[in-house]
Amino acid sequence: MLSRNLKIHPPRLGKYFIALIVALTFCALDASTTVYAKKKAKYGTIKILSTPAGLPLEVDGKAFGSTTTEFRAIDLDPGVHKIVVTLPSGQLWIREIDLPAGRIKCVTLTYRAAMVAPAKYPCPFPVSITAPSQVSEGEVITYAADVAYSGSSPLTYSWIITPGNARILSGAGTRTITVDSTGLAGQRISAELVVDDGSGESACRQTARMATFVPPIPPRENPARQFDVCCTCSYDDQKARLDNLAIELQNDPTTTAYIIAYGGRARRAGEADRLGARARDYIVSQRGIGQSRIVVINGGLREQDCVELWIVPNGAQPPKPTPTLQPR
Repeated sequence: MLSRNLKIHPPRLGKYFIALIVALTFCALDASTTVYAKKKAKYGTIKILSTPAGLPLEVDGKAFGSTTTEFRAIDLDPGVHKIVVTLPSGQLWIREIDLPAGRIKCVTLTYRAAMVAPAKYPCPFPVSITAPSQVSEGEVITYAADVAYSGSSPLTYSWIITPGNARILSGAGTRTITVDSTGLAGQRISAELVVDDGSGESACRQTARMATFVPPIPPRENPARQFDVCCTCSYDDQKARLDNLAIELQNDPTTTAYIIAYGGRARRAGEADRLGARARDYIVSQRGIGQSRIVVINGGLREQDCVELWIVPNGAQPPKPTPTLQPR
């Protein structure tokens, strides 16, 4: 093979050209393939064929028609001759051949156009989002996008989070964001991502969605509790206990105080109402607790007069009187 001296010139028109494979053989390179011309020894002969046929042929700058699939013989004076073949792609195959007198040199060209795979269009491209399907209220949710884009254009990431009070903590404008779920108990947080390569093609603008549920917070067990009870107590003793109740109400403004007063067996009628009203008036006027936060209940009769003090959280069931004697 003499392919080390092969010269391929690009076509004069067009920016790109098709790759090619050129195989050539010479039939007079060694003694076993030497063929002596029958003509006078003052000439030499070049034989040339090509696959495919019909390729324009020049010898020493002069047109010699086209090649064929059978050897075509050209008699030339001894010396160096320049062979030029125009390939189907427009490339020029150029070879200088040193032709001695009385010799035949054969050239075989085989042209194959390289198979060029068409460029793959990058759109549309798949987009998916991963995130937990459920979180507890207050947890941070991470939404991460997987984008399989093979184009070279930079992508933009636009996130839309609903409901409107859901807050993006970090990652806006990137493929991964974090969202705060505080205050969203009982709601579903939806993350929608729009990925765009800026080309304006609808196929290059892809959308994906993912939702995360925040379950409602179960109601807390916070029942009413008896704060204090005073039976046959002096008024000064009752005032001390009412002072402590006022402090408790001031520490938690969401609570309500229930005062359940019971009249004793030996007391006069209406004693329960008197005890309850006295306790309420003291805690309102002397301790500054709003009257709307004080509930007074006549509990009926017991063996002795008693005053029960209750703390009732917001939403809890209020206490019920527990008399021990039937009314007279």
